[in-house]
Amino acid sequence: MSTVLSRPPQGSAAVEPAPHPAGPPAAHPGPARRERPTPAGRLGAAANAAARAAWKSLAVLLFLALWEFGPQYFAGPSTRVFLPPLHEVLAAGARLVETGQLQNHLQASLTRSVSGFGIAVVIAVALGLLIAWYGWLNSFLNPLLELFRNTATLALLPVFTLLLGIGEESKITIVAYAAFFPVLLNTIAGVRTVDPLLVRAARSLGLNSFRLFQKVILPSAVPTIFTGIRMAGTSSILVLIAAEMVGAKAGLGYLIVNSQMSFLIPDMYAGILTVSVLGLLVNILLVALERHFSRWRTAVGAGN
Repeated sequence: MSTVLSRPPQGSAAVEPAPHPAGPPAAHPGPARRERPTPAGRLGAAANAAARAAWKSLAVLLFLALWEFGPQYFAGPSTRVFLPPLHEVLAAGARLVETGQLQNHLQASLTRSVSGFGIAVVIAVALGLLIAWYGWLNSFLNPLLELFRNTATLALLPVFTLLLGIGEESKITIVAYAAFFPVLLNTIAGVRTVDPLLVRAARSLGLNSFRLFQKVILPSAVPTIFTGIRMAGTSSILVLIAAEMVGAKAGLGYLIVNSQMSFLIPDMYAGILTVSVLGLLVNILLVALERHFSRWRTAVGAGN
């Protein structure tokens, strides 16, 4: 008895049965787990970070090396008198620290600058929000603000000295004046650049004016406002040093000019170096505060 094998009709492809899996079906892959960095990976990341930090600080290190070796090997004796090497400046700064003079001058300057800077920030932010929000107030105050912001701050130092005397009031006032306009102008710019769609959406949700400022206007304007605050922080220190050089008995400006008049050149450079370090620390602090108050932007960006 013969067996007849059926063939598929011509023109049609033969379909082979799928082989039966040898084992159980593979489980559905779950979400990918975040792999923990290996010690070699952590070491490589640390090396890259160290290399970036070294590259960023290379210019400063070269400048300090030039300051140290330039007066000793590439300048004459007369030049070294007016531009001492870095180690002599650091030694003079250490002597000022040991005697407590540097701390006293630094405390006097910080008290004046922080007081004037704080007054300027509070008034400028509040006034900037009002000017940017109310058009009639902007048109009324803008000519006066343009007049005063184009007047050099140090040109008004004699006026503040005549009206307020040579005490602390005149110095705090001129610091506040110097820090006021950068914060004010950046606050106005920050409020005006808020997305109108956000404002309309907030109003459609029933937010009143106070909640609108608190939840929408201020958070959106914070980066621009802090740009003005950082500029104001630098201006307040520079103007204060100049004011202390004119009429003061304490402060970093007084230390610099008094050392120059007493021909204590290393002490003068130590005071200048202290001002530079102080300005750098103030900028780092303000950047940290800006990141703290703008962390919601980072969270929103990370969620996208």
